[in-house]
Amino acid sequence: QLQASGGGLTQAGGSLTLSCTVSGFTLNRYAIGWFRQAPGKEREVVSCVTGSGASTYYSDSVKGRFTISRGNTKNTVTLQMNSPKPEDTAVYYCAGSARVIISSLRLKDAYEYWGQGTQVTVSS
Repeated sequence: QLQASGGGLTQAGGSLTLSCTVSGFTLNRYAIGWFRQAPGKEREVVSCVTGSGASTYYSDSVKGRFTISRGNTKNTVTLQMNSPKPEDTAVYYCAGSARVIISSLRLKDAYEYWGQGTQVTVSS
């Protein structure tokens, strides 16, 4: 199971840290992806990391502002959101996959496990 947390209301230019806590499987054998969905829009990729942590992916819209990393505990993956913008407002989801290949990291259909979302609202 995966559980996303840490969402809330923040101001543009601030910071927010999302956590994806996993249970029931060994995290280092799973790629983890963060996706988001804004009202009326399709779910889109934000950032992903391979099980080993050696490879990461960032969408162009968040590159340079967000950082994905393994958390301080071995069963979490965090998404550090720096300088968020109002257009980052969405429900954020974390997803896991044991079979996704690097070239498919950014594809939501490549992930077989999904957590519930956490709302992020960025005010201007």
